[in-house]
Amino acid sequence: MQLAIPLDTMTTVDKLKALEEIWSDLQRTPEDVPSPAWHADVLRAREDRVREGSSQFVGWTEAKRRIREQTR
Repeated sequence: MQLAIPLDTMTTVDKLKALEEIWSDLQRTPEDVPSPAWHADVLRAREDRVREGSSQFVGWTEAKRRIREQTR
């Protein structure tokens, strides 16, 4: 299917809204969205670090704060 989206005439807000619409639609059938094999490897490695105590979970608010601090 060829899809023509007028990206060059869309505003940033319009583009973001289009992305949100697409993600919302994809979320309705997550089993149809393929996940690369390396994702499982990354998740296993992260679980191992948590189990070993070298990593820990933080809340979303704290994670966003840390990310913002890193980008300053």
